[in-house]
Amino acid sequence: MTLRIGAHLVTALWEHAEREHPIEACGVIAGPASANLPTRHIPMENSAYSPTFYEFESKALLRLYQELDDLDEAPIVIYHSHTSTEAYPSRTDIAYAGEPGAHYVLLSTREEIAPRSEFRSFRIIDGVVTEESVEIIGD
Repeated sequence: MTLRIGAHLVTALWEHAEREHPIEACGVIAGPASANLPTRHIPMENSAYSPTFYEFESKALLRLYQELDDLDEAPIVIYHSHTSTEAYPSRTDIAYAGEPGAHYVLLSTREEIAPRSEFRSFRIIDGVVTEESVEIIGD
């Protein structure tokens, strides 16, 4: 499978990750529930305030899912940054991956790589991680 995502959304994710560094940034890109098309960026607060772990605040997450339901949207992309490791799901990321239909995007903001060079997408279903290609569309 391939994640097709607008260039403006990729830019928004990088800007969020860089702004939050050295804390892991996290959020969602929502889209129509009937399509696999990410359209609306929703940055979330990392309530863990950690450079090695992210967590959506429970009340904010509940509000998000209520809003998605009201707008007939789904979480197409769930993303977070890794601040000192590669953009690959950790054991914790895999354990907490609860949206089998979502693309799990990871960005690495670690200093030893070229800026904005590591943007990867995965499917995580029942603990199995499968990397997928990313097609960035638009300007």
